[in-house]
Amino acid sequence: MSETPATPTAAETPPYRYSAELASHIELRWQDFWEANGTFHTPNPSGPLGEPDKIQGREKLFILDMFPYPSGAGLHVGHPLGYIATDVFARYKRMAGFNVLHALGYDAFGLPAEQHAINTGTHPRVNTEQNITNYRRQLRRLGLGHDDRRSVATTDESFYKFTQWIFLQVFNSFFDDNRKVARPIHELIHEFATGVRATPTGNPWATLTDVEQRTIIDGHRLAYVGHAPVNWCPGLGTILSNEEVTADNKSDIGNFPVFKRNMRQWMMRITKYADRLVDDLDRLDWPESIKLMQRNWIGRSAGARVRFASAAGDIEVFTTRPDTLFGATFMVLAPEHPLVDSLTTPTQQKAVAAYRATAADAQDFERQSDERTKTGVFTGGFATNPVTGTSIPVWVADYVLMGYGTGAIMAVPSGDTRDFEFARQFDLPIVATQMPPNAWFAERAIAPSADCSTWPEAFVGEGSYVNSANDTLDLNGDRAMADAKTLTNGWLTAQDHGYGTTNYKLRDWLFSRQRYWGEPFPILFDETGMPVAVPESMLPVLLPEVDDYRPTAIAADDETTEPIPPLARVPEWVNVTLDLGEGPKAYRREVNVMPQWAGSCWYELRYLDPTNADAFVDPDVERYWMGPRTPGATGGVDLYVGGVEHAVLHLLYSRFWHKVLFDLGHVSSQEPFHRLFNQGYIQAFAYRDDRGQPVEASDVVERDGKYFFEGAEVAREYGKMGKSLKNIVTPDEMCDNYGADTFRLYEMAMGPLDASRPWNTRDVVGMQRFLQRLWRLYVDEHTSASLVHATPPSQATAKVLARTIDGVRRDFEGMRFNTAISKLIELVNHLTGLEGGINQSVGESLAQMLSPLAPHTAEELWARLGHRTSITFEPYPPADPALLVDDEIEIAVQINGKVRGRIMVPSGLNAGDFESFCLAHADVTALVDGKAVRKVVAVPGRLLNIIVG
Repeated sequence: MSETPATPTAAETPPYRYSAELASHIELRWQDFWEANGTFHTPNPSGPLGEPDKIQGREKLFILDMFPYPSGAGLHVGHPLGYIATDVFARYKRMAGFNVLHALGYDAFGLPAEQHAINTGTHPRVNTEQNITNYRRQLRRLGLGHDDRRSVATTDESFYKFTQWIFLQVFNSFFDDNRKVARPIHELIHEFATGVRATPTGNPWATLTDVEQRTIIDGHRLAYVGHAPVNWCPGLGTILSNEEVTADNKSDIGNFPVFKRNMRQWMMRITKYADRLVDDLDRLDWPESIKLMQRNWIGRSAGARVRFASAAGDIEVFTTRPDTLFGATFMVLAPEHPLVDSLTTPTQQKAVAAYRATAADAQDFERQSDERTKTGVFTGGFATNPVTGTSIPVWVADYVLMGYGTGAIMAVPSGDTRDFEFARQFDLPIVATQMPPNAWFAERAIAPSADCSTWPEAFVGEGSYVNSANDTLDLNGDRAMADAKTLTNGWLTAQDHGYGTTNYKLRDWLFSRQRYWGEPFPILFDETGMPVAVPESMLPVLLPEVDDYRPTAIAADDETTEPIPPLARVPEWVNVTLDLGEGPKAYRREVNVMPQWAGSCWYELRYLDPTNADAFVDPDVERYWMGPRTPGATGGVDLYVGGVEHAVLHLLYSRFWHKVLFDLGHVSSQEPFHRLFNQGYIQAFAYRDDRGQPVEASDVVERDGKYFFEGAEVAREYGKMGKSLKNIVTPDEMCDNYGADTFRLYEMAMGPLDASRPWNTRDVVGMQRFLQRLWRLYVDEHTSASLVHATPPSQATAKVLARTIDGVRRDFEGMRFNTAISKLIELVNHLTGLEGGINQSVGESLAQMLSPLAPHTAEELWARLGHRTSITFEPYPPADPALLVDDEIEIAVQINGKVRGRIMVPSGLNAGDFESFCLAHADVTALVDGKAVRKVVAVPGRLLNIIVG
């Protein structure tokens, strides 16, 4: 195909040079071609997108990106890093014969769009759709091969209809603790009604009132209404997730104060799936670091529940080290613990109250910081250690949290660093339960002793047990820790002081927000105030149109007033009369909305079957794209690429929803994402003024090694590219100045995909020059004439080409795109050194290898080579195996077993010829240096060892 000549920037610039202007013309034309021809339309096995004939003999591959939130600022160059990488991989896999599904949608509900609506008066849907339009424009310009028919937004009514439907599946389910699966709630009702399952009171089901029955059932639902501690931001009128709260207890948006308080919330019993969420990590192809983060978040730990008697009643603790009970010399309660008031003596009430007030202002991560000096206050109360029978003091300290275990700990200072520091701080007793080895004492230059007063720190290792015996339990001596735990747990059970158990850090999922821009709950409340599911036939429950998106005004520091969400101010929407099978009745809608997590918990499934109005996905389509391919496999997305910032919550929540859907038979895959790859970040220089505030990086000038903004000197730092540091570079700028293919190549060449990399706009020109050199192999810059010829390539060129084809293929498979580009540069450099353009077959192979990385340029060159069809589905070129064999290989030369040198020898020599060649080599003769050769050990292709005497 012909192109419009570039406008020369200088008199000597050839008119057909590969410039930004020429690149833009080529790129826009091929983008139009792909769109008009549906090049990236991926066939389904059935349904509206079904083209079964096109998938015969092609293995499926589902590639997924963590989809973006479409903000008004648009994309910066850090955003497309993963999108370009998955596009390169997807394009390569199409050439390798796969049926590739690659689509992109938008996570569009949430607080940012609502805040924009509040500030501007523009409906959040209008703003969101404008942002999506801009994102689509930017992404199209990058030449991403997405199936545009499958693009969705979580705000589409056809999408959130099924978000609400999935919520109802969760609401109408319970977790069977015996089978360890979710089951429909009607099966639970049947079990109660038939007596298979006893009621909590033991009374027959039929004798209970309707409200009593529903209360029992609601107590088992996987989605339920409860009260929980939340991050309440009255300034925004909504609760916030931990990720939306800054380190100084302010909202990330608006910088309003955030308070911890108990509030009515929709909750999901994700805790019921804790074991499966942990155990199934072993079946996933994820980075070990991400698996560890999820394991730590879930926090499964085996130990014991132990009861310490006190005047206020039993204080129950969970401990992972019941074997150290003999060393528990005091107890510590979280400031929020319900027994603090009854344990506190009159003389300590004032001090305890003051301490609790101070602790309430601290964030959980601050309270648990190891760098922080331990603080606490004595309640005046005591408890009894069950194994020693001694009375031990009960303290309150903020390093103990109500969110883990029971909110109370038994403090064993000899074996726990925090307890040791606390005991030293407040002069509390320390009793050893394990004797450290002598080496431990030697490292600390102290004499071995079980007297902890001589110890500089706690002993957290494993040693022999001391001071650990009573009349019926003796742990003393050399004993494995596991055995000691088993003995102690058995003793606790026998003596009715506790029992062995497993504990989890994971808490039920808070699932509601007090704002407007979110999915309405498909829930009604009847005259009893109890929840009723909206029938599926009435979905979706649509958001009403409102003029004011603000929650009812609440002072930013008013932490006690109950929130009034925007939906609560629409009485004609809130109060409805419906016939749900019992005749017309009055109902009240839920006025909270779902959190932003809701749509992202299942969006990958909607890409599979986006036009299905009757089901969230057709079972056959889901089975084709996500079903397990081998026995014991989980199934799921074949490759999921995104940032590590979503390592825990998004992935954990998605896994929970997917497992519920699997238990109920709605999907064939047990996990949503089988393989996970975490991309790195784009980093860039940022600058701060003398107030510490960031300034626009693009307006900073450098003079004599210093940096100035509007004439004033500023400090330079390095950080993740983003709005907060004002160091953004947009892909639009790069496409305008260099072309999309140059930008794509630069992002992929900057380093390994999983590593963060520095952005430097000045380096982008290097990739442009590479494309210009490549272009000149095919096209005369002055006349636009083809330089492609039919002269066969030399043996040397054929060998370089074969090795490049093989190496680039391996790099593509391993997603090592930076090294693939390096190999292509080496090939182009070799070809540039030859006379007379490029051979047709070499040119075809080079264009095919280039296609995943720089698709527009590759399409243009493919057309110039005489092809009338897109290069997209052309097979990746084969490498001639004969040309991959080295003519020479390097071997090690040893003298008396020690490597003394290396020589090159012809490959493929037999043992006799190999030995003869090596012994005759001048370098070997020099190493022998006239000494008598006593023995020769020759290993063809590997080494020569000469024994001299």
